[in-house]
Amino acid sequence: METKQDLIQYCLTYKDVYEDYPFRDHEWAVIRHRKNKKVFAWIYRRNDEVCINLKCAPEWIEFWRNAFTAVRPGYHLNKKYWNTVVLDGTVPDKDIKRMIGESYDLTK
Repeated sequence: METKQDLIQYCLTYKDVYEDYPFRDHEWAVIRHRKNKKVFAWIYRRNDEVCINLKCAPEWIEFWRNAFTAVRPGYHLNKKYWNTVVLDGTVPDKDIKRMIGESYDLTK
């Protein structure tokens, strides 16, 4: 995955979700569960980088941060439960997809 649109399109493949733009800044998109309205992916551009914030089980939060320098504490979110993944090409798509799936499950 290389672009913001790649992330959005992949997240929209999950069941009963929708894309939302809750802020005046349309650089920020969120993907929500249709039923409970909870966000499982915050997708945005910051400092010329495409980023996605994803919820993570506390026992895995440090694993991902230690595995990839592009996985950082969640920007503007509770750093105990959220990571930011920067799309810089260093995190394999399979790992990004795994983190997205976990975030989806944790917020369902």
